[in-house]
Amino acid sequence: MDPQVKLRAVRLIEALGSWPAGGSGEAAAARRAAAAGYDPALAAEAGGLLSSAPEAALQVLEAQYGGILSDAASVLVVCRQYTPGHTETADTTAADSGGTTVDVRLSSAQPLWQVTALHPALPGGALALSALSPAARAVLASDAITLPPAAHADVLSGNVHDSALEAMLTLSHSHRIELSVVRSGHPLDVFGTTRPSDHPKGRAFDVWRIDGQAVIDPATPRTLVEGFMRAAAAAGSYNVGGPYLLSGGAPDQFFSDDTHHDHVHVGFDV
Repeated sequence: MDPQVKLRAVRLIEALGSWPAGGSGEAAAARRAAAAGYDPALAAEAGGLLSSAPEAALQVLEAQYGGILSDAASVLVVCRQYTPGHTETADTTAADSGGTTVDVRLSSAQPLWQVTALHPALPGGALALSALSPAARAVLASDAITLPPAAHADVLSGNVHDSALEAMLTLSHSHRIELSVVRSGHPLDVFGTTRPSDHPKGRAFDVWRIDGQAVIDPATPRTLVEGFMRAAAAAGSYNVGGPYLLSGGAPDQFFSDDTHHDHVHVGFDV
């Protein structure tokens, strides 16, 4: 809808979450933010992006709208962070240990939108695998479901409902799905309203790539996205949002708006 809005959010997270040797700490992060054209005070809201690691590199996996209005926006910046000692292994927990999702809030301004606040994900503590439901363990073990760091931590926390987890598994039988957001790192309310979102309740997930094709990519076949949205409804979702408004289904089961042109939202009420 407005690529500059996402770019403004991403550039700040890159500046805060990456530093050369000797560049750790909030004061250094504030200087990086200021040098990139942002309020240095935002470094105090960076949360887990900052650490005592001697150096760090940050990779943005996806930037998704949490909401966009004419004068305000939420951009969910999904990222992975690499620090010395971080090693990619076959163990999913170790491979996904570095990184988070940050809900970046912006307001319209000239010549550039301004970042006003940061809300990093707070997934909660991890449970032992034996304490998780069978659905949670199956999602974590699935080769067809890709979870970014914060979403992976959400599932490990035990705070994602089985209704959502079982739908992920059902959809993964016919598609490879890459999730952006599950529970944490998402606005508490549906953006621009006072209506609670299903995400913080652990009853929703967002998919940004299906079978290797990004929902937002104009080259992605519409039939693929529409078919996936209908499959999500068939898997039990009462609230399926995406770039296309579909007919059929239960009343108001499908929806589309500016916020959901870059992902498919799959929500549950039980």
